[in-house]
Amino acid sequence: MRFAVVQHDIVWEDRAANFARLAPLVARAAGAGAEFVLLSETFSTGFSMTPGIGEPEGGPSAQFLQAQAAEHGVWVAGSCPEVAPDTGGAGGGTAALPYNSFVLAGPDGTVHRYRKLHPFTHGGEHERFRAGEKPLTVDVGGLRVTPFVCYDLRFADVFWSAALDTDVYLVTANWPAARRLHWQTLLQARAIENQAYVVGCNRVGTAGDGTEHTGDSRIVSPMGELLATAAGVETVLVADVELAEVTATRERLQFLADRR
Repeated sequence: MRFAVVQHDIVWEDRAANFARLAPLVARAAGAGAEFVLLSETFSTGFSMTPGIGEPEGGPSAQFLQAQAAEHGVWVAGSCPEVAPDTGGAGGGTAALPYNSFVLAGPDGTVHRYRKLHPFTHGGEHERFRAGEKPLTVDVGGLRVTPFVCYDLRFADVFWSAALDTDVYLVTANWPAARRLHWQTLLQARAIENQAYVVGCNRVGTAGDGTEHTGDSRIVSPMGELLATAAGVETVLVADVELAEVTATRERLQFLADRR
């Protein structure tokens, strides 16, 4: 399967502007033969802590992903702030807060959601977003795909726990330029230690809170090889992901069985 990473800037807290910006980039990725297109974390708003930034689950951001998936006949994914329907945003307190929700929209109308497990306490995300409860693995064209969001990348144990059921990890992010080396290194480490592909999408540009981002999006093989990389500018990365490569790597180097 061909995966595309859309490395893009984000207009701060302006969903309509971001939809307009991203639609041609998704079309470009689909035109390059991509069957799965990954956008950044909080692709429609930026990593905003503004109270009320959440939208209803299945709101405009998810609808954008679904519309793009249907129009181009591909999977499209990214994260957005969504308030769960069982809370409705009513009553105040933690229950009213959104999740940082990773939405995967399929070309047939299928929608899957993963809720970010680890809010970024260092940046105050734990005060503005609820934490998810468990990982998610989705069958995408015969590939077992497990999504994570930004800060999740620092916690190897959740990647390990999903390894035997995962061929491709997705990591979408607003990772700051100040710690770009951590982003680059951890993406490769997660691929090497779990013998799976890692597809990492990070934004570029300056966020509304002044945080700088350099992108450094990349697609990494099960052996840790960089199949596609980019930094600094808006662009689309494309690489082919092969289930046979995961299987061959794990059969040739049977490291996962030794994990304790």
